[in-house]
Amino acid sequence: MLRAFFRTEVGSTTVLLAATLLGLLWANSPWAETYDAFWHIQAGLAFGDTTFELDLRHWVNDGLMAVFFFVIGLEISREVTVGQLRDRRLIAVPAVAALGGMILPALLYFAINAGGPGEAGWGIPIATDTAFVLGLLAVVGARCPDPLRAFLLTLAIVDDVLAILVIAVFYTADLSVVALLVAVALFALILLLRRLRIWRPPAYVLLGFALWVATLESGVHPTLVGIALGALVFVYAPSEHKLRLAGEAVQELAGDPSPRLAREAALRVKRSVSINERLQLMLHPWSSYVIVPIFALANAGVRLDAESLRQAATSPISLGIVAGLVLGKLVGISLGTWLPLRMNWGLLPGNLVWGQMLGGAAVSGIGFTVALFVTDLAFDDPVVQSQAKIGIIAGSLVAAGLGWLIFKLAWNQGGVCAPPGLEPDEPLPDTLAVPVHAGDHSRGPEDAAVTLVEYGDFECPYCGRLYEILERLRERRPDVRMVFRHFPLREMHPRSLPAALAAEAAGEAGRFWEMHDVLYRNQDRLGDAELERYAADLGVRPWIGRDEHLRRIEEDESSGLDSGVRGTPTLFVNGARYTGPLTLEALTRALRDSTPMP
Repeated sequence: MLRAFFRTEVGSTTVLLAATLLGLLWANSPWAETYDAFWHIQAGLAFGDTTFELDLRHWVNDGLMAVFFFVIGLEISREVTVGQLRDRRLIAVPAVAALGGMILPALLYFAINAGGPGEAGWGIPIATDTAFVLGLLAVVGARCPDPLRAFLLTLAIVDDVLAILVIAVFYTADLSVVALLVAVALFALILLLRRLRIWRPPAYVLLGFALWVATLESGVHPTLVGIALGALVFVYAPSEHKLRLAGEAVQELAGDPSPRLAREAALRVKRSVSINERLQLMLHPWSSYVIVPIFALANAGVRLDAESLRQAATSPISLGIVAGLVLGKLVGISLGTWLPLRMNWGLLPGNLVWGQMLGGAAVSGIGFTVALFVTDLAFDDPVVQSQAKIGIIAGSLVAAGLGWLIFKLAWNQGGVCAPPGLEPDEPLPDTLAVPVHAGDHSRGPEDAAVTLVEYGDFECPYCGRLYEILERLRERRPDVRMVFRHFPLREMHPRSLPAALAAEAAGEAGRFWEMHDVLYRNQDRLGDAELERYAADLGVRPWIGRDEHLRRIEEDESSGLDSGVRGTPTLFVNGARYTGPLTLEALTRALRDSTPMP
């Protein structure tokens, strides 16, 4: 589910970025006056003498965005019920990190704007834009492992919940008690239908729309309706009983195809998956590819002429937003991560290092969708709104650049991916337990005076960096024999084992090293479809002889464990463990100074 979410968010980032640029170009073009004129066109519904009208921008911000928050509510409901948010130990760290990443930006902004005209905008820098963050992490690639993406997604979910509560509580306009009571009654009626297990979509659609109108009229922002309704949608893990019924229906249809059996099979297959997940599958692309880009187009248009930029450069509003997004998010999330770990309140997924965590904290300062949303609620003055939007754009760009730089520096420091549970002072063997043999994957002269053995993982980012270094080392020292042994860290890197199996299948056809190179050049694209494509390009079948290949990989793992391998990459030079830096110069010296094999 997380991988599907990543693919949708990352793919939509391009559309969102294009819509943002289009809004900026439109607002700064010779036809700039048409931008505001278009979004202020009135549109509405009429029921006899009763009319309900909003301008187009408010239909987008208050209407379409309710669907966006409804999808967030669906995601929250699923993660809390059957996803990773069930585990309190895994929730604690990202939840406290999200809280820190909201409080400190708000405090920084408020400290800069206290008593001024921008004081009400303290909520602007508190939220992270998930789509842009995941898009940037896709660019970062293998430097950002899946556990960090999962951590940031959990953080973003908590962040969204807290941001919506802030909007509902602190950015409510004049409150209409009558409309609010109507909204409460409608919500109670929806809860009653849910309790009575009455599942009629038209009833929920009509009641949901009425609830949205009542909430809007009450003065409470209707985005709260979206997330509340999404959280109410039932979600459950597929049961064996429902899956068995679906399988039986499909088998019956295969034996006797008919419209009746086709309908029955379709219904049983549909019921085996919860309505929550079916709605996510249906609505998530619309939310990511249509609703959020339209929102960006409607709200990102801001004049970027010399005068507006000069005003923004000295405006406490712009400076407060930049400080909150860049410094507040980085420090707040970092402290919010360190504290629960220090107090032993929770765990991190995988075995993340602080360089990766700091990079994730920095890119979380990309605040766009919710930041623009709060700007529209906090300020009525177009000039003040312009300064805030320029601050949002500037702060998000600086946060993205800072995050990319931290990832690059952390990556260049090298390191080892290792599963949790290894004590730092554990004594490890310093020699290769199983000598190089004919069954190993090797390239270079068989009678070489120097042999370099690598225990590697195709999804490990440090192995990916080492691959580039070893390629240069091969050019410099063609007389060295290179040997690769598998050591997939299955819990940390879920695609490492399938990649290793694909490499073994290619090896059976004499194409191991070609697949080895392809896998390391495409570390962030190791899905089944990609592996099948790589295999097809090499003229092999990726899963042929799977059991035999799995035994071969397990033999490498066993030899690695006997040799004291506990993480990747681990190197042995002429049978002796290499403990120096993973740099070209250090490895060159180690090969030059190595003791010949007996």
